[in-house]
Formats: sequence, C-alpha cells, structure tokens
Amino acid sequence: MTPAQILSQSFRLPNGTILKNRLVKSAMSEALGTPEGSPDVRLERLYGRIAAGGIGLSITGNVMIDGGALGEPGNVVIEGERDLEALRRWAVAGQQQDSKLWVQINHPGKQAPRGLNRETVAPSAIPFRPDLARFFATPRELRSEEIEGIIERFAVAARVVKKAGFGGVQIHGAHGYLVSQFLSPHHNQRRDEWGGSAPHRRRFVLAVLKAMREQVGPEFPIGIKLNSADFQRGGFSEEESIETIQALAQAGIELVEISGGTYEAPVMTGKTKVKDSTQAREAYFLEFAEKARAAIQVPLVVTGGFRTAEGMASAIASGAVDLVGLARSIAVEPDLPAKLMGGIPAAHPIKPLSTGIKAIDRMGFLEIVFYAYQLGRMGQGLDPLPDRSVLAALASKALHSGWNGLRLRRLRA
Repeated sequence: MTPAQILSQSFRLPNGTILKNRLVKSAMSEALGTPEGSPDVRLERLYGRIAAGGIGLSITGNVMIDGGALGEPGNVVIEGERDLEALRRWAVAGQQQDSKLWVQINHPGKQAPRGLNRETVAPSAIPFRPDLARFFATPRELRSEEIEGIIERFAVAARVVKKAGFGGVQIHGAHGYLVSQFLSPHHNQRRDEWGGSAPHRRRFVLAVLKAMREQVGPEFPIGIKLNSADFQRGGFSEEESIETIQALAQAGIELVEISGGTYEAPVMTGKTKVKDSTQAREAYFLEFAEKARAAIQVPLVVTGGFRTAEGMASAIASGAVDLVGLARSIAVEPDLPAKLMGGIPAAHPIKPLSTGIKAIDRMGFLEIVFYAYQLGRMGQGLDPLPDRSVLAALASKALHSGWNGLRLRRLRA
C-alpha cells in the first residue's frame, strides 16, 4: 500500500471503538477557558475546524480536575456538571465527520506557575532546578487523604466527560505533571504506600484508572499519555515505563500515547539533540515503542518528530505503533490529515523555534506558547500564522495570559 493508504486505514480499539484513520491530534495547551474555568465557543470553533481537517482522533489540551490547581490561566476545569451543556457543544463540534474527540484530564502538581494557585502540591517537596525555581514554587507534600481526594476528582471528571458525549478520556501521565511526578523517583521520594519502590510509585496512576473505570464502565475508552523516560538524572526510566505500560494494560487501558521529557528536560519539543538514526526515522520515541511492543500488545501512539507521510506509514507498517500522533503541525495546518491521506505533503514543516535569547529558548514553554497562539487564532475563527515572529506570538500570549491571570486572582480575592 502507499503511505496515504496506510494512514487512511481504520483502527479498532480493544473495547470496539473504531477510529476512521491512523492519525491522532495529540494534546496541546489551548488556554481557551474562561476565568471561571468553563469552556467557551472558541473551543467549539477550534475543534470543529480540526475535525473538518480529516483527523481520526483528537485529544484536547489538558483539562484540570481542580479549580485550585491550574497549570496555566485559561485552563478548562471539570469538577462536576456545572458546564455540562457547554461541554456537550464542544463534544458535538469536535466529532463532526466521524472524528472522535477525547478529553485529556490532568492535575499539574508542582508544575504550576508561581502565584497562579493559592498553593502548589506534589508527591514530595522537591524544588525545580535553580533557573526555573523563579517561575515554579517549591511544592508542599501531599497528605494521604489529599491523594485519595485527587483520585476521586479524576474519576468525577471522567464521568462528566462521558455524560457530555465525548468519545473517551486520556490521563495525562507525561511531561512532568502530577501523575508523572508520582511515577518519578526524583519527584516522588515518599516513604508510604504511594512512594519508594516502582510498584508503589505507580500505585497512584493505577488507582486513577480504576476509579475512572468504576465511573464510566467497561466500554468507554480510557487512554494515557506516558513518558518513555523523563530524561532527568534519577528520573523515570525506560525500564520502569515499560513495566508501567504492562501494569496499565493488565488494568484495561485502551490506548497508550508515548512521549517523553518534562519542563526541565523538554525532549518532546525536539530541541534536544537526537541520534542520526532517530532523525532519519523521524519519530523521537520510535525505538522505545519497539521495546514496548515487544513487551505488550496494547495499542500504541507515538507523538513527536514525524515530518512526512512516508515516515508515519513506515512506523505503522513496522508494527511498532498503531497510530501516529501529530501536534504542532496540526496547529499551523489543521487540514494536514486530509492532505497526507490525499498524497499531499505538509506545506509548513515544523522546525524548533528560537527567539535568539538563550534564557528564553532553553525553557520548554516557548513552544507551548507559540502553538497555543496558533490554536487561539483558530478559536477566534481566524487562520493560523505559521510564519509569525516567535517573539510577537510570545508577547501576544503573555499579554493575554497575564490579563487572564489577573482576572483569575480577582475572582479568588
């Protein structure tokens, strides 16, 4: 088959859900919620446009489970059924043309900007490295009863997502957020049942999955985004990641999306130097996916680094992955899936961004902000601007986020 034909094939998840093709829009930060944490019409416009572009499965940017634990201004928050009708409109808009839309559910843990929340919590009170400590406060260690409460919040959010009509949920277990922090021996230095050995450190994510499943039943898809590794000294390793995937598969996870890195080691942005062999195969985490595939047969997605239909199709044909994740390329070219399945290459190949200011360039959130700017334009009904100056996009988002942050603080005063 041609690459276009391979990408156009449908795929069946273990619970019977059919995805119409092999392309997944991976989660990206949109920051398009209201100051109260509600979704608004911008998310409907954005995901309606992405669905119209031919994607098989879209995964939303991180939706938080606690209004007191935001990752950034503009996060949507699901704590109950307050916004059920708005969520239903979002689900309908994002599932046009038989596209599926899943909600990524998250808690930031320590990875929340200083001053955004009343306090910052994490498995252990481990600070960020010195150059980032200016932006992220040292967290307070969670108490056992608080951990149980957070698990229940994940479950409640999943129940509401299902009731609103979305196609599934994804647990954010990557990129240094709370689930990832529990898995990491660097961030989780507890000595109770939630920390210590690797089986104890993955007890949290397994408890989240179990609680969610009890709320949504056996047929509603639950996936996870998981680091192949943290790429930090003393962090979550590839060996532990494979063991975690095996445990999740046994517990009934439907789909595992493989990524890697944290704000302190932003491998997922493509700025870290990779081997020539990895560059040739395009995907950053494909070698790890091959190791995972040898250990378990749960459906796998790899996101990060894909540039061509040939590279994507080759990864699928090899058997290492079942689906291919696209993120930044969708933010600047929302109709890219239809183009790839029609044999048309990307018009705007993705390259690492740079402002020329080293202190800014080495921070992981530069890429997040630039592509959130593009998503925001689509939320306003405008076209993306792939050639926009990075500094101009950064300034625009900083102004918007700063104003949203100020409004948020006033609401809480």
